Amino acid sequence: MNYMNKHTSPIHLLRVVFSLILVMSISVDIGAQNTQRSSLEKVIRSLKEGGFILFMRHPQTNHDQADTDPLNLSNITNQRQLTDEGRQTAIQMGKAFKSLKIPFGTIISSRFNRAQETAQLLNLGEVKTSLEVTEGGLVVSPFENARRATALKKVLSTPPSKGTNILIISHKQNLQDAAGKEFADLEEGEVVVFYPDGQGSFKAIARVNDPRLWDRNVR
Repeated sequence: MNYMNKHTSPIHLLRVVFSLILVMSISVDIGAQNTQRSSLEKVIRSLKEGGFILFMRHPQTNHDQADTDPLNLSNITNQRQLTDEGRQTAIQMGKAFKSLKIPFGTIISSRFNRAQETAQLLNLGEVKTSLEVTEGGLVVSPFENARRATALKKVLSTPPSKGTNILIISHKQNLQDAAGKEFADLEEGEVVVFYPDGQGSFKAIARVNDPRLWDRNVR
């Protein structure tokens, strides 16, 4: 005798299992988002007190463009540029930082135009451009790349002025060279928050890879 009906058929059971998996995946995703937001809220509270270094990779760029004249940094037309979306991201992040009342005492930018334009659109204060946070790549000597990495390490390990933070707008390769291969996946627009111990060391305490999260924490 066959006791299997439409409610216990293999097809029906598969549908039930699939539905449960879907519900579980949605719940996990929502839980992860809530955890990330809660963690960022704690980080923001600390940032308001100052004492941290924020390393930001420039936002979205045109990936059909290339830096074809990297030794001539004044030749902007031959550099990879921000997209309109990237420019909007920078503007929104700047507004969010201001609304969150995160104080910046020093803002340092790479000399590539996409980083300088990001710094200008953030509109958080005076910007200092520096070769030490400018990507060297294959067009400068290994010695020069190492020198820049050492210089960046020094900035990341030096506490800022009391009650302020330092913001660096730079490139993935620079952070990877200075802080390790774990930052090889640094996304455009991502911010890494470092705590400098003042004794030559630093520690990454947060990675915010979605720029929209800053705006979502504005009250």
